[in-house]
Amino acid sequence: MQLRAEQIKAHLTKPLAALYVLHGDEPLLVIEAADAIRAAARTQGFAEREVLVASAGFRWDDLFLAAGNLSLFGGDKLVDLRIPTGKPGREGGEALQRYCKQLPRGVVTLVTLPQLDWQVKKSAWLSALVGAGVAMELNAPPLVRLPEWIAGRLARQKQSAPREALEFIAAHVEGNLLAAHQEIQKLGLLHPEGEISLAQIEAAVLNVARYDVGKLRQALLDTDPARCARVIDGLRAEGAAPPLVLWAIATEARNLFQKVPNRRRAARAALLHAARIDRMIKGVARGDLWDEFLQLSLRMTRTA
Repeated sequence: MQLRAEQIKAHLTKPLAALYVLHGDEPLLVIEAADAIRAAARTQGFAEREVLVASAGFRWDDLFLAAGNLSLFGGDKLVDLRIPTGKPGREGGEALQRYCKQLPRGVVTLVTLPQLDWQVKKSAWLSALVGAGVAMELNAPPLVRLPEWIAGRLARQKQSAPREALEFIAAHVEGNLLAAHQEIQKLGLLHPEGEISLAQIEAAVLNVARYDVGKLRQALLDTDPARCARVIDGLRAEGAAPPLVLWAIATEARNLFQKVPNRRRAARAALLHAARIDRMIKGVARGDLWDEFLQLSLRMTRTA
């Protein structure tokens, strides 16, 4: 059975299924769904939880032992199986298929996985898990739907914001829902219930470090390579969110393309470079992220 993210709240008010499988490209959503299932399990009398992490050297017999052992507290039990790589190997795949053929009574099994590639999605072991239980694929909303997602999260803490403010947050956290979640929580601490203005959100989102992205944009605008290097070092040391840094650089690259006709070739190359960095942030390309930020900034400050 496949379940959509918006269906989980209603689903968990009913008796739990014997097996849940969570996977997707957005860790925050997977974590939240897993937390909701664990909370529902406690409410429904699954008094004990046993966590198993299927990393290198994991003994798959431990899964069957965990499911077979009675709860020390006399109630039902939750077996929390985590497969960080998303690839259990041949032995693990066979064990999971055997497990699905006869799910233990009095046990809810929660299996959490990362984003899965197309080969894993066609595997026999995943098909067995999905066929025996409730599966959820939890992916980040696309950019066009991100403002709506942010609005929903603000509503949970009885706050709202105008469309341009929602789009501002979305532009700063694209590809990183955990960063969005943190910014929304910060707004809940900084401001009371009700509507938050664009100016308030700009101040809260941008004022995150001594070296903020506004200084980087100004250094790019002034074609000052030395200052760009210093600010990027500062942003890195302060733990600035990479999507925010990329937004600042890409915004100036787009401005360069639109406003300086004789530098459009350089601006186009910079935007292609920014797209490659975006793939790195999303984990689909490799490289030294901060070195790429530096190289891109230096490319944009060349005047010849």
